[in-house]
Amino acid sequence: MKKNILHFILQTMSRMPFWMLYAISDVLYILIYHVLGYRKKVVYKNLRNSFPEKTEAEIKEIAKKFYRYFPDIIVEVIKMFSINPKEVEKRIELLNPEEVYRHFDAGKGVIGVTAHYGNWELGIHRLSLMTDFDRLVIYKPLNNNDINQIYNGVRTRFGATMVPMKQILRHIVRLKNTPHISMFVADQTPVYQDSDYYMTFLNQETLVYTGTERIAKMTGNPVVFCHIGRKQKRGYYFCKFTTLVEQPSEYGDHEITHIHNEFTEQIIREQPQYWLWSHNRWKRQRKNKA
Repeated sequence: MKKNILHFILQTMSRMPFWMLYAISDVLYILIYHVLGYRKKVVYKNLRNSFPEKTEAEIKEIAKKFYRYFPDIIVEVIKMFSINPKEVEKRIELLNPEEVYRHFDAGKGVIGVTAHYGNWELGIHRLSLMTDFDRLVIYKPLNNNDINQIYNGVRTRFGATMVPMKQILRHIVRLKNTPHISMFVADQTPVYQDSDYYMTFLNQETLVYTGTERIAKMTGNPVVFCHIGRKQKRGYYFCKFTTLVEQPSEYGDHEITHIHNEFTEQIIREQPQYWLWSHNRWKRQRKNKA
């Protein structure tokens, strides 16, 4: 019952025009930043540790810009419940889709990598509309199954297939030697049983997933980063594809993992306000640490 009520509310809200949703976002900004101070300790700690070279005034400016942008993501995700394909294509411009198509033309699948940057959720819709080949979105299930069902239903509206991380191998085997794209959001925080590999990311020792590298080496498919950046106009984005790895077999252990994480860091440093700083990315410390 609760799931149906929540779905009805979000579906109804999604039919509001963008200008009305952004008015709600303006109110949410005041509530989240000025009234509730949502996760301010986490955000400021993450920013200070990531950018020790910046002054406190610079850190505060980035934080304020992040909190100003964060409610826009919320209302734009709600809009995904009813947005039509034409509007999605207008909202996210593909700058160079030929970078993906050339791999398809060669009969290869693509290991897509992105981050919690820009509007990665709306990016699922845009990815779904760019090809009729299989589009897999690899995700980490939430603890709340009702929320999982609601949002996965929205994410698959235009043909994407949501695949839990633990089920990726069976799908990769099924699609072997066929054009398709498997999209990983690679900056999530793994649990200890899923990874034991640490690297320096944003100036901090960070536990990282190595699954993207393992799948790339297993399949021989190229690794392509999908940079979803925000345009100057509110609610509009671009997606730029960059092939980071053409032949995975030519790389040593953890090299591919370093390449896509370092590329992610470079993008974040250029416009840090569009990364999800409220996410506690560094909560997994080495077990032998005090």
